[in-house]
Amino acid sequence: MAGWIWDHQGSIEARSSLSFAEFMDLALYHPTHGYYITQAQSIGARGDFYTSPHLSDAFGECLARQILDCWDILGKPMGFEIVEMGAGQGILAADILKTIARISPDCFNTLKYRIIERSSTLQRAQRQHLTSRLLPYMEARADLVTWCTWDDLESDSIQGCFISNELVDAFPVHQVVWLHQQLQEVYVKPEKEQVVEFFAPLSTPKLQDYFDRLNLSFDKYPDGYRTEVNLNAIDWIQTVADRLHRGYVLTIDYGYSADRYYSPMRREGTLQCYYQHQVTSNPYQNIGDQDITAHVDFTTLELCGSEVGLNRVGLTTQAFFLMLLGIGDRIAALSQTETQNIAEINDRLQTREALHRLINPMGLGNFQVLMQSKNLTDGEKGRSLQGFTPPT
Repeated sequence: MAGWIWDHQGSIEARSSLSFAEFMDLALYHPTHGYYITQAQSIGARGDFYTSPHLSDAFGECLARQILDCWDILGKPMGFEIVEMGAGQGILAADILKTIARISPDCFNTLKYRIIERSSTLQRAQRQHLTSRLLPYMEARADLVTWCTWDDLESDSIQGCFISNELVDAFPVHQVVWLHQQLQEVYVKPEKEQVVEFFAPLSTPKLQDYFDRLNLSFDKYPDGYRTEVNLNAIDWIQTVADRLHRGYVLTIDYGYSADRYYSPMRREGTLQCYYQHQVTSNPYQNIGDQDITAHVDFTTLELCGSEVGLNRVGLTTQAFFLMLLGIGDRIAALSQTETQNIAEINDRLQTREALHRLINPMGLGNFQVLMQSKNLTDGEKGRSLQGFTPPT
């Protein structure tokens, strides 16, 4: 058993149990033993899982084109800022910045790229990757890429675009169970060198408020139905809206609308663990050495966003989003030039496979892409974003 989880909370006598959300937070973010501290380099082809930026720079190129579209709609403002939340190893940031520098020097010369990252290990990886790929740019502009915390950003201060890719799924979630016609919460405790679960009353009324917002009642749900509640996602979207003065919020993640997320048929919830590219269902093994995630309820992100001034621009799939931003043209271009060079042919085939994986409807292509905006004029609201509107 990972005794450090209990040591962090004090003696077992003083703290004999934790909510699942507290357990998940420690398993992922404990300052010494948490997964995103000890295993931060295990993201990618050789690690526990990979993300879209690991597959191809086309993903970052498409996002850069979408961000440039946002910049244009906002009137090409000076001091345009991109704030990436949870930047992984810095791959996406480098791809976005290199693309903007190539396509629109005017935008590049005025923008600032901020990174909000909780893991000190990932911060170091980001600095190393960005320095290696953007050294001339970063030497010319010391303020091009900076790292900050939420406290460093003043309320109503950012004009630009907040972006995140596979961030919200890594927020610690509460687990609840519908048992004997009552909604109870999942807690954990140590027992005989193991972590075991038990059920007890809800730790906070916010859990019931969450379902009330969705007008969801479990009266007719099967006994033993289990699901997740991401209260951290609500706090996060409220914080983003508070810091954004004018612009956009782009959220990419795997998830569902609330009616699909909380379908009675999904009685085991969406919690998943990743260990050496294998999906497991047991969060109590390999503690600190495996990733733990839960799908995102996009309906709640929209509802809570609207409560704090964020307007829905569009919600689509990653496949549709990337196709509208030109990834199909990039796939087609791989076949337009003939070559007899075996190495080049193999390279093209690998590139083509990576691009197809980005839009595979059975995988990454089914990720959800949510765009929200704040303080746009009526004229700006009337202009379509390339990644959400089919060309006419």
